[in-house]
Amino acid sequence: MFSNKENVNILTALLSDYGVQHAVVCPGSRNAPIVHNLNECAGIACHPVTDERSAGFYALGMAQNNIRPVAVCVTSGTALLNLLPAVAEACYQHVRLIVISADRPPQWIGQQDGQTIPQQDALGRFVKKAVTLPEPHDDEERWYCNRLVNEALVACISHGGGPVHINVPISEPLYEFTVAQLPEERSIWTRYRNDLWSDEVRYIRDRLKEAQRPLIVMGQMEITDMASIGKTTPNRNGFVLCEPLSQEMSYGLDELMAAVEGDERFVPDFVLYIGGHIVSKRLKQFLRKAERAEMWQISIDGELHDTFMHVSYIVEGEPASRDEIIEFPDGTEGDYFRLWADAYERVKRQLREQPLAYSADAVVRHFEQELDKREPEEFYIRHYANSTAVRLGCRYAKRYIWCNRGVNGIEGSLSTAAGCSLMEPEAITFCVIGDLSFFYDSNALWNAELKGNLRILLLNDGGGAIFKKFHGLQQSAARGMIVGEHQTSAVDTCRQHRVGYRQARNMQEAEEGIDWLLQSESNRPMLLEVML
Repeated sequence: MFSNKENVNILTALLSDYGVQHAVVCPGSRNAPIVHNLNECAGIACHPVTDERSAGFYALGMAQNNIRPVAVCVTSGTALLNLLPAVAEACYQHVRLIVISADRPPQWIGQQDGQTIPQQDALGRFVKKAVTLPEPHDDEERWYCNRLVNEALVACISHGGGPVHINVPISEPLYEFTVAQLPEERSIWTRYRNDLWSDEVRYIRDRLKEAQRPLIVMGQMEITDMASIGKTTPNRNGFVLCEPLSQEMSYGLDELMAAVEGDERFVPDFVLYIGGHIVSKRLKQFLRKAERAEMWQISIDGELHDTFMHVSYIVEGEPASRDEIIEFPDGTEGDYFRLWADAYERVKRQLREQPLAYSADAVVRHFEQELDKREPEEFYIRHYANSTAVRLGCRYAKRYIWCNRGVNGIEGSLSTAAGCSLMEPEAITFCVIGDLSFFYDSNALWNAELKGNLRILLLNDGGGAIFKKFHGLQQSAARGMIVGEHQTSAVDTCRQHRVGYRQARNMQEAEEGIDWLLQSESNRPMLLEVML
């Protein structure tokens, strides 16, 4: 029988799944559920050592002569600190050591409760990864606990290996052992460049060929990474879902996901996720519900990013390697491909043709259509600010767009576009930006180096547009503060920084202003402010 502590059981199951065969265990009460569980696992041999400092070096010596990681488990308090010398040695030898520390509940830290110190990150820079597990109360916390353990164990064995720290808060009572068997936990496996063409990677290609409903999902990538990934799908069964942040001629993804929502025919059985961030919340929600789909991720850094909550394998690979992996079988279009393609064509047609009243949507659609007429003859670079602006770009832009999606803040969007314009003097760099983003970063224009190749489309609706869509906010007396309501115009800012300025207050003026923005010659930046 195993402990009734769910985080302890998740940890134990994953240690077993990752092939841990040896654990050095130290006496204590708080770590009793962990030691009990380790001892109950038939595949794990426990080695008792009373002195924690000595125990750390015992585990180090065992791990030096073992290709699998070795665990060392201590109780709460200063017991953990005694492991630091051995952990430091493991760090510089790249020894695969798993430090497991039991901990008191966080609310008792600093409250003069016995054996209670801040244990999170106590081993500092000497470990490759440090995680503190939650005590789960719902499915999302169970997923989080599973993910954290996977992250630590992946870090332990990857890139040459090294020590990691898993801190486990455990509430009383401690000595209830009533669970008959460990849970079946999701293990996340990794492969790196030096064995990119191992059997596991070949398995990706085989699964793509064999899957009845394969999806490739492409997150944000540099434009040089795009290559031909999105062009491998004609006459194939697999379908590629992406946004203009990753691939040209890909737009309206959020609208596509709204159109297929609730239709089980679209649910994949295999997902290959490539690249970084995805703007569409609907796509994330759609794939998080696809619990039965096998999910693999290819990333340049090989880091574990469990965006869809079901990833089972991570492959570190360069863009060129991605193209080699993605091979669909020859032949006519499959039913699953046609299902997605037909839905996508309907969405694109609606986005192109539906009548729009004067709005940010109408302005950005017209702007992108006018740009599209001039490409590829002209060289344009599109920068979209975060929040509403980038969502409009994903809805209407048919060419690649840049956006600071790393942490999704509104700061620095204009400065980033301005910096780009200095590096690409032969290209026109456009920045499509909302009013809060613009005024927050207006000092980007305080630069004598800027030239006329920086053009700004400012969508000014007097506040944070995205917040105005949240109907619950209408009930709050603080709505104006949350939305950031204002009555500011960019006219004086442009005058101060010698930026060409024009304003639009209806669709005709917006269309004329976009023509002005696209066609005018200027040796200084230009800005069209659309008042919405």
